[in-house]
Amino acid sequence: MSLTPASAAPPANEAPGVLIETDVNLRPYNTFGLPAVARRLVRIREAADVRRVVDHPELGRAPKFVLGGGSNLVLTKDVDSVVLKVEIPGIRLLETRDDAWIVEAGAGVVWHELVGWTLEQGLPGLENMALIPGTVGAAPVQNIGAYGIEVKDRLEAVEVMDLVTGRPALLPAEVCRFAYRDSVFKHSDFGGLAGKSVITKVRLRLPRPWRPVLGYLEIERRMAETGITAPDARQIFDWIVAVRRAKLPDPAVIGNAGSFFKNPVVTEEQCRDIIGRDPGIVHYPMPDGSVKLAAGWMIDACGWKGKTVGGAAVYEKQALVLVNKGEARGAEVVTLARAIQESVYGRFGIRLEPEPVVV
Repeated sequence: MSLTPASAAPPANEAPGVLIETDVNLRPYNTFGLPAVARRLVRIREAADVRRVVDHPELGRAPKFVLGGGSNLVLTKDVDSVVLKVEIPGIRLLETRDDAWIVEAGAGVVWHELVGWTLEQGLPGLENMALIPGTVGAAPVQNIGAYGIEVKDRLEAVEVMDLVTGRPALLPAEVCRFAYRDSVFKHSDFGGLAGKSVITKVRLRLPRPWRPVLGYLEIERRMAETGITAPDARQIFDWIVAVRRAKLPDPAVIGNAGSFFKNPVVTEEQCRDIIGRDPGIVHYPMPDGSVKLAAGWMIDACGWKGKTVGGAAVYEKQALVLVNKGEARGAEVVTLARAIQESVYGRFGIRLEPEPVVV
């Protein structure tokens, strides 16, 4: 089966194939709402579509750019690579074990919709990651996480398609090299899979029996306010949705990519040094003896909340979030981010690392 440009009919001796869309406006496909054009775009609605791209005489050897929900992306220019827009649907309970439920979801499913579906089916375990923007396929790439849980804590396996051979593979969690907001899918060197594969499905392992994860300040506050000392999964879900909506902007209303910088992790000695100069810094001791610092607190302490560069701005309610005030360009977002990095480094000696991919 061959690929056929959307604007042209297939030759008489070829069956209709997956459409190649040309000069596609990417503004609706990135949550920052930044302007860019994809020269060629193919919608991946099943794993076989990847194989069709790989086998195509023109597109097979062309560079590829995998696009999910565009929630972790800063576009600074048009995209000349072939954009693979992953839209694979479907959620199902794959297996029920004594110790876990295994849920499988297509890479194009909206992550928050998956979390809601699992709760509706009586399958708790993802509620702490409610309302995180993006798609299921992007979740392992970024190792998304919130309120004490990361995807690595729930991942069973990832189904991928090789972008060179077109062959499928099922990768168990232990080979994904998960770290804080990092994975094998974000790197192209040393065996990394960035640009070499596309995630088509994700299998999640939800432990049985369910145990709530409650050790975060916002959850503890809600428990104290409501008097609910043993919340169920739905209650935790509702609390976290309310907290996130109160402090984070809705991308449908104001363009953004969520938390723009990673919370830096430092040694205990480095933390003591910073506390000596800034006693109020928000910090979280980690199980391995390191300390996670609140990047948003440091940005706010440097006076950046509400500041702008062109159409890009630091969100007034949460300094960790950069927003598009209406007509921002990717270059303005990058300029603002770099200025914040220099400011934080100058005061704290810490170099903040962006979360989004800059293209």
